[in-house]
Parts: sequence; structure tokens; C-alpha cells
Amino acid sequence: MSRISALIVARNEAERLPDCLASLEPADEIVVVLDRSTDASLAIAWKRAHRVIEGAWATEGERRNAGLEACTGDWVLEVEPDERVPAALWPEIRRVAESSTHAWHRLRIDNHVGDRLIRRGWTGRLGAAEKPVLSRQGAKRWRTGRMNPGPDWEGAEGPAIVASGLHRVVDTDVSGLLRRLDRETDLEASDRLAVGRPGSLPAALAGSVRGSFGSYFRQGGWREGGWGVLLAVCAGVAPVLSHLKARLEPERHRDEGA
Repeated sequence: MSRISALIVARNEAERLPDCLASLEPADEIVVVLDRSTDASLAIAWKRAHRVIEGAWATEGERRNAGLEACTGDWVLEVEPDERVPAALWPEIRRVAESSTHAWHRLRIDNHVGDRLIRRGWTGRLGAAEKPVLSRQGAKRWRTGRMNPGPDWEGAEGPAIVASGLHRVVDTDVSGLLRRLDRETDLEASDRLAVGRPGSLPAALAGSVRGSFGSYFRQGGWREGGWGVLLAVCAGVAPVLSHLKARLEPERHRDEGA
């Protein structure tokens, strides 16, 4: 029987960790990586996790790699603190872990704003309709660059798991979504400054058009009514905000991504 490790990487997530950890009980192992947390996350993590790793990492890739290396299961399921694994999804995860001949699989993400499920229109740092979060041990390695590095893979991708999805509460309301857009563009500005590439305004404007078009049309945001319009606006504004923050306030954003 294949063992499944559930991995959470978090920083000051005491409010959301209990529900997330509770949803991971069917896993064979729970590993939590805490990056410079100063709230009650450590005590909460130890109530359910088999391993808790504390440290300070310069990039997202480095802290995620530390978590992957700490996992001992045959498969690793990466879960964000704002995500929950519904009970109905675990049998499908188990089925794939036992029968798959592939190295990694995407899972459907059911994104919610408050109690409202919004399936379409998610792009970039604000969210995704599917994510590659289930992988064999050793199949995934995060790059350590600052500009949205993403992972490298060993082996082929298998069919996505879509019969049920990870439950994610992205934000509680529209204001929360806009505040998160502000935080995410802060981090993007920091990433740009860290690699010395703040970019140009024409490039940012071109990215804005691609982001809005991709969100509303390619990702099907038009099917979500006003919510789809909101997501398309956020996707379009994000590249311009990130660029202008890096250009206009470099001292403020230089170290925010650390």
C-alpha cells in the first residue's frame, strides 16, 4: 500500500491551520514547514503533525523543497493553509496513489469567496482551477528563483483528479480579495527588484491585456457573471500594479518577498 504524506508550508497561519490539519487526518504522514512564524502556528501544528520544521528561507522554492525532503511517503500531497481536503476526495487520492503509472497529477481546486463557489476565471497568483499538487516522492523539485519559479518534474503527468476538488476559501469577501491583490502585487514587486528586472510599462500593459483576456475568456470567467468581471479586472491590474510598485516605491518593496 502506497503511503501518502500531506505537506503544508505556512507562515503565521494559526487561524486557518486547525481546519486544514483536521482535513488531512486520512494521510499516512503530516509534515508542516513553518517559516519565521511568530503566532501560535507551532503549537497548533504539533497537535496533529508527525513532523514540524521551523526555519527561515529566502525564497518560496527553498522552503517548499525543505518540506518535500522531509516527507517520507511514496506520494506527497501539497496543501495550502487555506485549503481543505474533503472526505469525498480522499478515496480518489488513494486510488490514484495505488494505481497510477505517472509521476504527478493535478487536482481540481474549488475556490470560494466566502460561501460562494467560483469555478472559473482564476489566473496568476490569485488562484487556479487546477494545481499539480500530488506527486511521487522525488518527482518534484521547486526552483529557487524569485520570479515565479515554479517546479521542475521527473516523469510524466497523469490525468487530473476532477471528480472532487480541494476546498479553498480564497477570501471572505470582495474587499478581502482586493486586499490580497495588494499583498500579492507587493510580493511580485519585491521579486522583480530582487532579480533587478522591474520591467517596462509597455510590457506591464501588454501583460494586463493578456491577464484580463485570459481570465474572462480562456478561463471562462464570463460564465461567473459579475464575479468573472471582478477576477478579470484583478488579473489585468496585477501586472501594472506590480511594475509601478517596483518602479515608484523600490525601497518599500525591496525585501517583502523574503
